[in-house]
Amino acid sequence: MQNRTPRIPEQPTPNPVDADAGLTVELASVVTGARRRALRDGDRQIDTAHLLHSLIESDPAVREAFDGGPQLAKVLGYLVQRSIGYGLRWQGAVEDSRAVPVVRDPAADVVRNPAAEGWSPSAVTAMEDALHRAGLRGEPRARGLDLLAALAADGECRAVEVLGRAGVDARWLSGRAVERTAEVSR
Repeated sequence: MQNRTPRIPEQPTPNPVDADAGLTVELASVVTGARRRALRDGDRQIDTAHLLHSLIESDPAVREAFDGGPQLAKVLGYLVQRSIGYGLRWQGAVEDSRAVPVVRDPAADVVRNPAAEGWSPSAVTAMEDALHRAGLRGEPRARGLDLLAALAADGECRAVEVLGRAGVDARWLSGRAVERTAEVSR
């Protein structure tokens, strides 16, 4: 006899920022890809490594910011291995680079910031930083390079850990992303 327990569909993870609130269509697509990765990997939250992975796959300008194909291939190699070994220690743990305080009571967190549900504090901070970077240029929408610069600038996040293991200097990459953004904005 088979168990006839109904299957409960997985619920989508909310976005910390609405696409109409400051993301280009391309960056909104990156967020959607990161959400899919988190669900597929069985992670409770979208973290900065999910964002980095989706960003690299989706945005040619981000791929060009890296120092050539071999460097990019190493980063992607670590990101792909996440679900099969590397990164398993992250499952079930909240990513917190100390950029924002982690609220221990999830219900209280949702009350304070309902959009943060399903996102690590570091990922929310990176998205907010990307929007801030665009605003400093006088642009209403953040680009992929803005998010890359924000991710690489947070020295304690999972995305930077992946970059470091792949031999990428995160400070250099953040600076390069800022330079490339300035070039594209002209």
